[in-house]
Amino acid sequence: MLKRAVVTRDELTTKIADGEIESVIMGFVDRYGRLTGKRTAGQFFVDHVADHGTENCDYLLTCNIENDPSKGFEFSSFDSGYGDMVARADWSTIRILPWVPKTALVMCDLYVAGTDDLVEVAPRTILRRQVESAASMGFLPMVGSEIEFYLFHDTYEEAYGRAYRHLHTHSNFAQDYNVLQTTRDEYVIARIRRALQDAGVPVEFSKGEAGRGQHEINLSYSTAIEMADRNHVYKNAAKEIAANHDRSITFMAKPSMYDVGSSCHVHASLWSLDGSQPLFSDPAGEHGISELFRQFVAGQMATAREFSLLWAPTVNSYRRFKPGSWAPTGIGWGVDNRTVGFRKVGHGPSTRVENRIPGADASSYLVFAGTIAGGLYGIRHSLPLAPAFSGNGYEDKDVERIPWNLPDAIALWRDSSIARECFGEEVHKWILRSAESEWEDFNDAVTDWELFRYFERI
Repeated sequence: MLKRAVVTRDELTTKIADGEIESVIMGFVDRYGRLTGKRTAGQFFVDHVADHGTENCDYLLTCNIENDPSKGFEFSSFDSGYGDMVARADWSTIRILPWVPKTALVMCDLYVAGTDDLVEVAPRTILRRQVESAASMGFLPMVGSEIEFYLFHDTYEEAYGRAYRHLHTHSNFAQDYNVLQTTRDEYVIARIRRALQDAGVPVEFSKGEAGRGQHEINLSYSTAIEMADRNHVYKNAAKEIAANHDRSITFMAKPSMYDVGSSCHVHASLWSLDGSQPLFSDPAGEHGISELFRQFVAGQMATAREFSLLWAPTVNSYRRFKPGSWAPTGIGWGVDNRTVGFRKVGHGPSTRVENRIPGADASSYLVFAGTIAGGLYGIRHSLPLAPAFSGNGYEDKDVERIPWNLPDAIALWRDSSIARECFGEEVHKWILRSAESEWEDFNDAVTDWELFRYFERI
């Protein structure tokens, strides 16, 4: 198995006693995937927090991105008094953060206050339940992902001051695989790579992407929860390190309609429960894939539309789905074909399926949960896999399409019996309400597009 922890609990306690660590972040993610939690003083952490955890208002899983309470959630509301939930340390996730002096981060699971019951709508719990479902069927999911972002010369304060308009991308041209331009970016990108590596987030490589100022950093694959933890550490670290260099980074799915969107391509495979044997390869099978692979991919395709809220959770997410944009618009699968949503990648033990639909703005816990849930659905129901698609998936009229806007995705999730089967009623309602409230917030706004189009000319 892959190493998961940088330091042990005992080592962290020693570092606190020696003065090497002065602050410990007890971290978890909110409904948007933002790293959230409390900083605790080192000795207070040892004496009072390590065993008990930290109390956090449960509105953090229901408020909007402005931290305003959103109405309509059964989990938490003014009617229920907005009580506490308890964040308890997962001791396999201790990381020393080299970009924040004398600070450690511990990822936490969320519990109902006064109990040993996990909060079922916490994103880490949602993923954990899917990993448990896989284990009950004898499988260990392994996941890797590729998350893209844009780097800007502007600071976050400058970007805010200009209402996030007329920003300066770190490159003036598309820089896909371009070494010259990425060398000019290395004072930020290399710092991110080294810091992640030192924080126990193994990095494989980075590269320029197809947009101006766009980059991708690839992390080593791991088990599903560990990989999701790594992704959220990576996204937070990238922003903090960029800010330390007077630069800014965005993981928006589509920060500009003049450039390509930013993706979170997910590579998934199933292994034996002890992690010793990959199960997706069959040298005698067509394309070298096993029947298990075929059912897993068939399940992902069968659920892709109804699970769209997991891949594309915001209004902006759907700006990314444009024909010829490198973001797939069709739900097909192919062998090394980037024009459809699912791609068979690798050979032999490395055989895996890549889901190209999710955007960089999605929460990795929910993306991975959907990936596993869809695949297991296909296995449970022995779904047959259609023949591999060849050609241009953007133009073929027989390829089923993903929804092109948030309201359509909401309707698909709302009516999905598969989503209820895979996630349960409580999680289904929480994800539905999260998306509905996002759409309601959008409809309370007047956009720049409307002002430019209508102010003078109507």
